[in-house]
Amino acid sequence: MSSNKIMSWPIFALAISAFAIGTAEFIIMGLLPQISVDLSISIPTAGYLVSGYAIGVVIGGPLFAFALRKVEEKTALLMLMVIFIVGNLACKLASGFEVLLIARVFTAFSHASFIGIAAVLASRIAPPGKEGRAMTLMLTGMTLANVLGVPAGSYIGLELGWRTTFTGVVILGLLSLFMVFIFVPSRKVTKSSKPENSMIGLKRPIVWIGLITSVMASASMFTFFTYIVPVLQDVTQVEPKFASLALMICGIGITIGGLLGGRLADWDLTKSLVLSLCILIVTLVAFYWTSYIRYPAVINMAIWGCLSFTVGMLLQVSIIRTAGESANYASTLNIGAFNLGNAIGAWIGGKVIDAGFPLNTISLVAAVISVATLMMVFIMFISKDRQLLICRSS
Repeated sequence: MSSNKIMSWPIFALAISAFAIGTAEFIIMGLLPQISVDLSISIPTAGYLVSGYAIGVVIGGPLFAFALRKVEEKTALLMLMVIFIVGNLACKLASGFEVLLIARVFTAFSHASFIGIAAVLASRIAPPGKEGRAMTLMLTGMTLANVLGVPAGSYIGLELGWRTTFTGVVILGLLSLFMVFIFVPSRKVTKSSKPENSMIGLKRPIVWIGLITSVMASASMFTFFTYIVPVLQDVTQVEPKFASLALMICGIGITIGGLLGGRLADWDLTKSLVLSLCILIVTLVAFYWTSYIRYPAVINMAIWGCLSFTVGMLLQVSIIRTAGESANYASTLNIGAFNLGNAIGAWIGGKVIDAGFPLNTISLVAAVISVATLMMVFIMFISKDRQLLICRSS
C-alpha cells in the first residue's frame, strides 16, 4: 500500500467478514431463551450451543491452518467462508437441538483459520508502522457484531423467530464472500509457508504462555457473558426488548475496547494489560451489586465489555509479536485459545447456575478467573523472550 491510510477496501472486506463471523458466534447468547423454549430444553443445555461452537473452533483452527498452509491466502479465505455459509444455513434448517448443535460445530470449523489468516493479512497490507492498528481495525468487525449484529439478531429473533436470525447471518456470509472475492488481493505462497519454517516461532515458551493466558481471559469473559440475558431478565428484571438494548450498549463498550486495545499496544502493551485486568476485576465484582438496578447494570456491562475486549486485543497483538515467522499459525491458535476459554467459561457458568447459586454470582466467579489471568500475565512478563512484546515498528 502506498497510502498512509489504515483503512482500505481489502481491510474493509476483511472487517465485514469478521463482522459476519462475530455475529454468528455471539448471536446465540441473545437467542438462548427462545431456543430453550422452542426446542424444550433448559437454559444450561442451550448453553452447549456456545461451548459446542467454541470446541469446533478449537478443533478446526489448527487442522484447517495446517491443511491450508500451501493454499494462497485469498483462496483459503473464500473456501472458509463457504463452510461458514453452509453451516449457518444448516442452523436455520435444524430440526432439533442435536442437529443444531452439530451445525454450530461445523460452522465453527472455519472460524479460527479465517480470523487468524485475515488478521495477519490485514497487518501485511497495511502501511508501514501501522500494522497493529490495521489488524485491530479488521478485528473490530467482530466487536461491531456485538453493537449491531447481536442486538439486531436478538430483536429479529423476538419478532420473527430465531431461525430468521440465522437467515440474516447467511446473507452476511454471502456478502462477505463477494467482498473478499472482489477486494482482497491475491498473494503468492512463500517459503515461510513450509511447515518446517512456519513452526519455528511456536517453539518459544512465551507464545504458549500467551495462549494459556488467552484461554483464561476468555473463560472469565464467557463465564459472565454467556448467561447475561438470563441475568438481566431474572435478576435485573428487565423486559426482553430492554435486554436487547443492553446488549447493544455493551457492544458499544466492546467496540471501543477493541479499538483502544490496538492503540494501547503501541503505547505500552505490558502496562496496558496489567491496568486493564485490574480494572476489569473491580468491574466484575461491582456487577454483583449493580445487577439489581437496570441502568447501573447496563453501564457496568458497557465498562466490562470495553475492558474485556481491550484485554483480548492486547493478547492477540502479543501473540503475533512473539510468534514472529509463525504469526499465521499462532494467530489461528490464539483464536482457538479464545474459543477454548469460551467453552470453559460457558461450562463454568452453567455449573454455577445448576448448583443453585444466584444468577449474578457468575460475575464473582469471572472475577476470580480474571485474577488468575493477571497472574499468567506476570509470568509472561518474566519470560526470557519478553522483549518481543515491545512494538517492532517503534
